[in-house]
Amino acid sequence: MNILVIGSGGREHALVWKIAQSPRVEKIYCAPGNGGIGEIASCIDIKADDIDGLLKFALSHDIDLTVVGPEQPLSLGIVDVFMKSNLRIFGPNQRAAILEGSKAFSKNFMQKYSIPTAKYKNYHDKNTALAEIDGFGYPLVIKADGLAAGKGVIIAEDRTEAEEAIKGMMADKKFGVAGSTIVVEEFLQGKEASILAFVDGNVAIPMVSAQDYKRALDDDKGLNTGGMGAVSPAFYYNDEIAERVKQDIINKTVEALKAENIEYRGVLYFGLMLTKDGPKLLEYNARFGDPETEVVLMRLETDLIDIMDAVIDEALENIDIKWSSDHAVCVVMTSGGYPESYDTGFEIKGFIPNGIDRVTFHAATAIKDGKTITAGGRVLVVSALGETTKEACEKAYEVVSKMDFKKAFYRKDIGIKKDSL
Repeated sequence: MNILVIGSGGREHALVWKIAQSPRVEKIYCAPGNGGIGEIASCIDIKADDIDGLLKFALSHDIDLTVVGPEQPLSLGIVDVFMKSNLRIFGPNQRAAILEGSKAFSKNFMQKYSIPTAKYKNYHDKNTALAEIDGFGYPLVIKADGLAAGKGVIIAEDRTEAEEAIKGMMADKKFGVAGSTIVVEEFLQGKEASILAFVDGNVAIPMVSAQDYKRALDDDKGLNTGGMGAVSPAFYYNDEIAERVKQDIINKTVEALKAENIEYRGVLYFGLMLTKDGPKLLEYNARFGDPETEVVLMRLETDLIDIMDAVIDEALENIDIKWSSDHAVCVVMTSGGYPESYDTGFEIKGFIPNGIDRVTFHAATAIKDGKTITAGGRVLVVSALGETTKEACEKAYEVVSKMDFKKAFYRKDIGIKKDSL
């Protein structure tokens, strides 16, 4: 099989790495890819949002399966375009991708179908939002409605911070058109967990649990980021909670999608808060999460191509998905200053070979003059397996300690501190 993976981050590197393990795969392309992905796939200079360019490439290179990593091409309708040309593609269509593309839509969807979530209100007008925010109590959560690369969520501790967030999104257009509408929510207390599920339109099969660390600094301080690391399984996520999530959230979502005549096939991400009143849904993502993918796929034992085929063919019930009992931890190495301003173009030194139990995924790297250099905010994701979270954690940090680049930064408590935001 010839495979095309769309995207350029650590998630896509993990997908390419796992796909390359399938004996069914002959050639892997990645558009646009990055410095690390280029070691195991042919990187193609086509941007992830260039739908026409990607379609032409897939048609001219006999691509048997396209795998979409990031959310933007899904929201732009790449699945619909490819399917019209009779190309097999893994991911939800444009109508289904709205679960992530609009937080206002997804909150209304949850409320309509009694899927447990935080109390909320959608706002299209800045002044109305400012007049009503005190009614939610503090802290409260403010979300940009549209796609904001994982950075459109702000937890405001008081009215001053809430005013700044609302003005930043709605007046200053900090996140562009994504902040034209905002969602204001009550702040839920509890432990976070992430559940990715394969969905074939009829059934959903949850993957092993994960938990990511969103805040930039140790002890869950600093700004929200796209993720500074992750563990799998999630702390505090037991069999009893898993069953409640399956019945009250995952299965309800699948049935609600059917009721709305939304055909969802791909991966659906459930961001959860485990509260004293039970699990509640924070958000949906219409694709593999990042950096959760870099720990979850480390534990997957079943051929990923077989699973993706089953999803596309609505045959998930016929496949037995197996997972390693090992624990996984990943640590993200970032450019100093991320998620705000940062410099790039620095050489990365100290790479060590990947092994069965430890892999360095590239999130934002490039090759220049034969050297691997930094090319974004989240630069590397070091993943490791162990019989315990502690063992996996020690292996990951051992690799991290050997690599370096100018202004490199990473959290020191991934897998150690159990309470992530």
